[in-house]
Amino acid sequence: MNIAVVGTGYVGLVSGACFASLGNKVVCVDVDERKIAMLKKGKSPIYEPGLEELVRENIRKKTITFSTDLKSATRKAEVIFIAVGTPPKPNGDADLSYIEDVARTIAREVNGYKVIVEKSTVPVQTGEKIRDTMRLFAPKGAQFDVASNPEFLREGSAVSDFMNPDRVILGVESARAKKVLIELYKPLKSRILVTDIKSAEIIKHASNSFLAMKISFINAIARVCDAAKADVELVSLGMGLDSRIGKSFLSPGIGFGGFCFPKDLAAFIRICEKLGYDFDLLRAVERINEEQKRYFVKRIEEVLWNINQKTIAVLGLAFKPNTDDMRYAPSLDIVAALQAQGARIRAYDPHAMDNAKKLMKNVVFCRDAYEACKGADCAIVVTEWGEFKQLDLKRVKKLLTQPTIVDGRNIYDPKKMKALGFRYASIGRS
Repeated sequence: MNIAVVGTGYVGLVSGACFASLGNKVVCVDVDERKIAMLKKGKSPIYEPGLEELVRENIRKKTITFSTDLKSATRKAEVIFIAVGTPPKPNGDADLSYIEDVARTIAREVNGYKVIVEKSTVPVQTGEKIRDTMRLFAPKGAQFDVASNPEFLREGSAVSDFMNPDRVILGVESARAKKVLIELYKPLKSRILVTDIKSAEIIKHASNSFLAMKISFINAIARVCDAAKADVELVSLGMGLDSRIGKSFLSPGIGFGGFCFPKDLAAFIRICEKLGYDFDLLRAVERINEEQKRYFVKRIEEVLWNINQKTIAVLGLAFKPNTDDMRYAPSLDIVAALQAQGARIRAYDPHAMDNAKKLMKNVVFCRDAYEACKGADCAIVVTEWGEFKQLDLKRVKKLLTQPTIVDGRNIYDPKKMKALGFRYASIGRS
């Protein structure tokens, strides 16, 4: 099929590259001329394992192109995916102005049957607004359908997630749109659930909110385990062996970050509020997540005694491994809290430092973890990058002025750390 994907962020670029690899002709559209220029050269503006290689391969095969011309892309496409940003407003509502602008432009260029698909995460009833906009601005007699196809891509494994989905959700209004989208996704051989548009929109927010709830729940349990001198890892294992619960998202730490969970959680709370339901449970999920960052700083205080004038090596800045995304990263609040108490910060992240430099001040950015640890009073693990799990800990001990590590991701074994002579603290483990 001829496909247009509007927006070249994580969702749009991954989706476009993967659709192209399935044999479709794809044009990815963005208003950012710099990003489009990079992509035309085969360079990805974001770090995502396997993505840049996939883009280059599809450029070579001539199955993907990049453009700033949405009008031309609309006229040539059969299916148009809207994957632009929906950033939060101060009151928690999603800003849908980009969605509206794109819908207006698409409407004016309809020259045959089109399926316009919401790929961005949007509040329920957005599909109706897109359809109304299309009807208002499209030529008389224009044929189109609006659909919802929420994404479930995890940063750091987005390409694999797209090509091997647990399920594909298609919210449609007509048999014609259903047939087109089922045909498009058929090569993935995944379970396809066809719903109405509103249900599809809620599925996305409900899924992310539920996963965020699991993370906050196990973090709350970690607090209980610390108080009781129990082991949260064993508690998590025992819970996860129950098939009704499952082990995924039961890893304690310093809380969730990134653009999806915090934004979608706040948006869903606001959506429910506007629909007349006060979702108190999700407010608690938010509160626990914020408290967990403060709790981690408290753990550092307990180990170091005084933070003022201490040098702290921060290992990891991105909100999770295998991405350079710093949006809502816990490291931002943790570093700010430590600096507020007079700490000097030395930091290292394998891929996120360029983005971190734009957001953090008075931080010494280092070329590797060992340089960050040199002369530091304490090292803290903030992001569970694989390379931190493989560090030469004996070397780290020699580089630190005090053999102290506070592990916010529980990547080390407490017994081994003690045997190596470290003062070691983690989350929910005595």
